[in-house]
Amino acid sequence: MKWFSPRQYKSTPHQHPLLLLTTVVCLLLASGCEGSGSSAQAGTGPSRAPASASPSAPVTTPAATAAETPAASVQPSATPASAANSTDSNDVISRKLAGMTLEDKIGQMLLVGIDGTTAESAAQKMIAEDKVGGIILYSDNISSLKQLVSLTNALKKSNNGNPAPLFMSVDQEGGKVSRLPDEYAVFPSNAAVGKENSAAAAGTMGELLARAVKSSGFNMDFAPVLDINSNPDNPVIGDRSFGSTADLVVRLGIAEMKGLESEGIVPVVKHYPGHGDTSVDSHLELPVINKTEAQLAKLEWLPFQAAIKEKADAVMVAHILYPKLDPEKPASLSQVIIGEQLRGEMGFKGVIITDDLTMGAIVKNYSLAAAAVDTVRAGSDILLVAHEYKNEQAVRAALLSSVKDGTITEARIDESVYRILALKAKYELNDQAVPVPDLTGLNSDIKAWRKPFQQNK
Repeated sequence: MKWFSPRQYKSTPHQHPLLLLTTVVCLLLASGCEGSGSSAQAGTGPSRAPASASPSAPVTTPAATAAETPAASVQPSATPASAANSTDSNDVISRKLAGMTLEDKIGQMLLVGIDGTTAESAAQKMIAEDKVGGIILYSDNISSLKQLVSLTNALKKSNNGNPAPLFMSVDQEGGKVSRLPDEYAVFPSNAAVGKENSAAAAGTMGELLARAVKSSGFNMDFAPVLDINSNPDNPVIGDRSFGSTADLVVRLGIAEMKGLESEGIVPVVKHYPGHGDTSVDSHLELPVINKTEAQLAKLEWLPFQAAIKEKADAVMVAHILYPKLDPEKPASLSQVIIGEQLRGEMGFKGVIITDDLTMGAIVKNYSLAAAAVDTVRAGSDILLVAHEYKNEQAVRAALLSSVKDGTITEARIDESVYRILALKAKYELNDQAVPVPDLTGLNSDIKAWRKPFQQNK
């Protein structure tokens, strides 16, 4: 499905200065850049003001609240259609967005899991009817190479006629978090690679991971792990991390990220703001980290800041409560942590993805519907709903309702969907079927690369 022109996209006004964009929009509103404050709704998030204002929404759209318009939430690389069309009608992403219904746009913000090893009826409905933007597959969805390729091809086929290609995503890190079937050569853990302290080896790892997932139909990998393994009692990170120092994780993590990018796979760095010092598994319960902003800035944030400096495309946000930053909401739902810090202070301009909203950290402490609304108001772009059709339905319904009742403005939705479409365009994603691959060459390369790490398992 050829849904955009790479040449058009590369010449679009996302490269124009944000100041010019804001000025033009304000002139169109004829009310002055400072005149929109009185029309804002009362926000429910933390009272700290965002670092900067987003370009104004169209006159016909209810004004966004401070909580749902986080600092720097609209960047030159992610301009909402209403603003972009006022400066240059040739912006292909904006024109694509302008032709989408609200239901289409909400669908793009959902990345969902499916049941079983075939494209069963619920999966078909989520794609064909709800027009979800992406799919994630886990080990339970994968039994063999032939079956996996058949499944990814069937899911893509179901997306025929929808607004944009699917993100076909997977957690393929290496070590214990490996989803690919047995036909693929095994990747060692990040910790094993970290012991060799070689950025070049980590870069090759990224390239090989990308070749592996791409060969069976994926286009997005939830890797690299940028968590620092600073707590030996951590039950969820451990050898998934490259090591216990920021320097090591930065050098190897960024190298892996670039390796994935170089082979055309979207890397998603995780788990911001840092899952390495938790003593609780967020799949089961809500971890709490009692660190200050200054403490996080000296360790946990360093790999993510480095990734942002190196133009990371996507960041996954963890379900961790930081009471000294936001005493009420975990990072994944927090306007302070997402909007003010990740978007504002760190200047992240890419796509923000939540960790799975059906994990125990969320569902044992918040309603799924409320969490969905909170995370979008905080600044998230894609909501990961990894389990059960009914959960996808609940999240979708909550977001639709929140726009219709004015809790979230459609302009806020447009910001996220613009970023999503722009990322899909950047990587020239498509829904074309892939053949069952011959893995001889790839497996040979993996085995040759991994030899130094065998003793470091």
